[in-house]
Amino acid sequence: MTIRRIGIVVKEGLPGAPDYVSKLTAWLRDRGVEAISEQEASREQIPNEVDLVIVLGGDGTLLSMADRIGQAGRDIPILGVNFGSLGFLTEIRIDELYPSLEAVLNGEAHFDERLMLRAEATRAGQPPDARIVLNDVVFTKTALSRMIELSVSVSGSFVTRVKADGLIIASPTGSTAYNLAAGGPIVHPVVDALVLTPIAPHTLTNRPIVIPASAIVEVQPLVESETDDVFVTYDGQTGYALHQGDVVRVERAKQALRLVKAPARSYFEVLREKLKWGER
Repeated sequence: MTIRRIGIVVKEGLPGAPDYVSKLTAWLRDRGVEAISEQEASREQIPNEVDLVIVLGGDGTLLSMADRIGQAGRDIPILGVNFGSLGFLTEIRIDELYPSLEAVLNGEAHFDERLMLRAEATRAGQPPDARIVLNDVVFTKTALSRMIELSVSVSGSFVTRVKADGLIIASPTGSTAYNLAAGGPIVHPVVDALVLTPIAPHTLTNRPIVIPASAIVEVQPLVESETDDVFVTYDGQTGYALHQGDVVRVERAKQALRLVKAPARSYFEVLREKLKWGER
């Protein structure tokens, strides 16, 4: 992989961001690599113009770029740098930035390949809306006091009607996001699977389920009136209301996302630090 142009994306409000970008741009220039910042191209444009994206910030910023890379259909890796506590996605610390980047430029870096999800919504009076996401597709209620009802099918077979505050369809990467907070299982990133997790289900026997990544999940909202909307969100970034008769189809995306691995740090080390396993 030859790296000629690198995009630099920074978390909004990151202290000292201009200095970090300036030093990083000069470091890359000294090695014959052009840096493209958000002052020169938008986040939507960057995936089409570079060979690698560096994210300076947290997991949310990385998610926003992962979704844009997926939407652009590009196979370009992300090097995520965390400036606070270790992230599940931005697991490279600031002091590891340049050694990790050097390894990428020298062809010595290792990558994690992460499954992504493709969601396509069919809504009355609207053209089909297709999204590529890294973490999850989430269905929630719009009224605070009401639960929602969803019809769920997997690969053409009816599974159940979920009566709950919502439903999460997560990738293995997304299993440590909203899915974890809702009581869903942690799924190692190399496991080829999807997770369906109800949010505060009305029936206690309605539990999370892990299904093959080859499955196709279809979700239909079952609403009684126009005021009982169901809201769908994609990676917590964007979303819209769904109505009776609408269908959202979720499946494994054709492309995967590549993340530059942190040097000498395993997935379980990240879990231990983030979830404070073994601490009293």
